[in-house]
Amino acid sequence: MNLQSSLPQPIGDPSPRRVPLFPSRPWGPWFSAGLLIAGWVTGLSAAELPRSTPEKAGLSGSKLAEVDQFMERAVADQKIAGGIIAVSHNGRIAFFHTYGRMDLESGKPVQADTLFRIYSMSKAITTAAALTLYDAGKLGLEDPVAKYIPSFSQLRVAGADGLHPPSRPMTVRDLMRHTSGLTYGGDGPEAHREAFKRLKPLESVDLEEMAAKVSQIPLAYDPGMDWIYSISTDVLGRVIEVASGKSLDSFLEEAIFRPLDMVDTAFTVPPSKASRLAANYKRSPEGLKVIDAPAASKFAKQTTFFSGGGGLVSTARDYMRFLAMIERGGGLDGRRVLKPQTVDLMTHDDLPRKAYPIHFGAETRHGVGFGLGFSVRTQGSNWDPAGHLGEYGWGGAASTHYWASPNDKLIVLTLEQIIPYQWDTEFGVKKIIYDSILR
Repeated sequence: MNLQSSLPQPIGDPSPRRVPLFPSRPWGPWFSAGLLIAGWVTGLSAAELPRSTPEKAGLSGSKLAEVDQFMERAVADQKIAGGIIAVSHNGRIAFFHTYGRMDLESGKPVQADTLFRIYSMSKAITTAAALTLYDAGKLGLEDPVAKYIPSFSQLRVAGADGLHPPSRPMTVRDLMRHTSGLTYGGDGPEAHREAFKRLKPLESVDLEEMAAKVSQIPLAYDPGMDWIYSISTDVLGRVIEVASGKSLDSFLEEAIFRPLDMVDTAFTVPPSKASRLAANYKRSPEGLKVIDAPAASKFAKQTTFFSGGGGLVSTARDYMRFLAMIERGGGLDGRRVLKPQTVDLMTHDDLPRKAYPIHFGAETRHGVGFGLGFSVRTQGSNWDPAGHLGEYGWGGAASTHYWASPNDKLIVLTLEQIIPYQWDTEFGVKKIIYDSILR
């Protein structure tokens, strides 16, 4: 079992279970006061997130050992090939462990800098990028989407009696909270589903072409009248391009990745980093089966379609920096990305009552609303009973997930690569991690 800890260790520590939180680049680690201090050398010389032992961060190390046991069983039972669990408490990363293999075929162990397909965890990043334009006065939340994509002025809604104009325009806010009338093509009236299947907007050359196709698809419902998970964030990516005058990949680099020193987050894995991309798997009666091998992955190829809703690859280190920025009210390492009041819009429920709670088909997530980019726990319920009030987060199709609880000063990130999405890890470790908080 490849289990590695984040904690700085004395030089020469023989334990195979312990490595630096963030491994150094090939030119070697930095040493200070007898401890191995991991540093990522970049042009920004950004400070790394503070780290400590669990106890110094207010967590029980013995309780967190149960997380290791859970993950080791998951690897042994071939529920996952491998993964990472990272926990920050009181602003310090106190738990960062890797498990199993990033690629069963090659036998490579998961490393702290392994690259994961984060799919819909891209949505929060894209929404945050759009909100930087809002903070700068270049984008309004109540702006009609048609202001940026003129063809959206011709949108129609698929109703029982045919097509009709929407009761109000689709807004930028609707895109951010999935109340736009769009879907992923599997929900809504037949006219909506048929047009989505025929036009295939997510198979477009670029976001401009995608938006043109989406404008031809009848909406599944009137904007603001429901919550349906959708391609809204991909459309938001096109709004960003129009409002900023830059391609989405360039704008994310400028507005989010560079200020936060997210050095490995991108729409494409370059050849120099290809060896760090994990394989993606599905479960089968015969064990785990590869569905996206690193060498053949679309993420290892150049693209012109920048999916703000699901196209990013990232590392645990990078995504924890993004979440730390949110936790700190929009700033990190002296660089402000968002205004504190704008972060509040992301982390508090913004759904109209008629659209609450969120749901996926027949699955209703009781007690869960949605802000601008994150789901938000608004009350206790039997759905995810370990969840805490005020908790916000989301996940990705390959079973990656994160949640943050402001009341507990806690951030948790779980990364693995299993499709379709599995709740096993989130539900399996959530109560353990909450119970590890020393009161």
